[in-house]
Amino acid sequence: MPKLPDQTGRRIVVTGSNSGTGKEAATRLAAAGASVVVAVRSTEKGDAAAAEIRAAHPQADVEVRELDLADLASVRRFAAGIVDEDRPIDVLVNNAGVMAPPQRFETVDGFELQFGTNFLGPFALTNLLLPSLLRAEAPRVTTMSSLAAIPGRIRFGDLQWERGYNGWRAYGQSKLADLLLALHLHRLTVEADRTLVSTAAHPGYTRTNLQSAGRSLGRAKPVRSSNRALPFTQPVEQGTEPLLYAAVGPNAVGGAYYGPAGPFGLTGPTTAVSIPGSARSADLARSLWAVAEDLTGTRPPL
Repeated sequence: MPKLPDQTGRRIVVTGSNSGTGKEAATRLAAAGASVVVAVRSTEKGDAAAAEIRAAHPQADVEVRELDLADLASVRRFAAGIVDEDRPIDVLVNNAGVMAPPQRFETVDGFELQFGTNFLGPFALTNLLLPSLLRAEAPRVTTMSSLAAIPGRIRFGDLQWERGYNGWRAYGQSKLADLLLALHLHRLTVEADRTLVSTAAHPGYTRTNLQSAGRSLGRAKPVRSSNRALPFTQPVEQGTEPLLYAAVGPNAVGGAYYGPAGPFGLTGPTTAVSIPGSARSADLARSLWAVAEDLTGTRPPL
């Protein structure tokens, strides 16, 4: 989707939009005419990203708002600010995340960092923003998953990885949870006969700072990010295509999963991809949803 459909008059929230796929998505959505909310933990970095977007597209309508997905109080403040404005949200893009810290960290609320930031934060945000989304003519929620969801497993006996922490396995659990979130939200909206469309995407292997940022946590010397065009990797412009297609593609459908069409799903043009076996159980999604409702104290107003 090299050229996005006209987004004039639409308001779109993109989390984690100060860098990587989030920034690329925010840039292209703003260039297409959308009013974009840059939802970021660091407003300083968000302001810098917004300035770059405006420099490239002087007519861009971009605003920066603080959102820390590792802090449910921050999620509630952000959502309350949006809902209180009494203005519809057309699209929510759940993009932000952290990848594979070498040691176990916790969110403000005591959740394992990846499960809390990648899943519970977006879960709560989605539920809390649904009043604004459901006021839009054709609302959509798009959630970023990962190829790591394929080997991922939901460890109901130890969701917070208090025993035997493994950064990559915890990451896989969180991204599987994201995919289950998108699929179960689709089921709920169909059952409630709502027009909201819930989609999911993954970026294949895209060169961003996500690979280095998480692995740098707790280290005296940060892990360096590489921008080299390694085999079976792709630049952020291409890697953002599945997310954009899932978010605003006119032919994207609820309950679908979009990613690269190339070998092993690592690179290539966007296509609808198969739901991995790890995410196909509706009972698993329902059970995880119920646990997430209890942990976050949020429920969808459906």
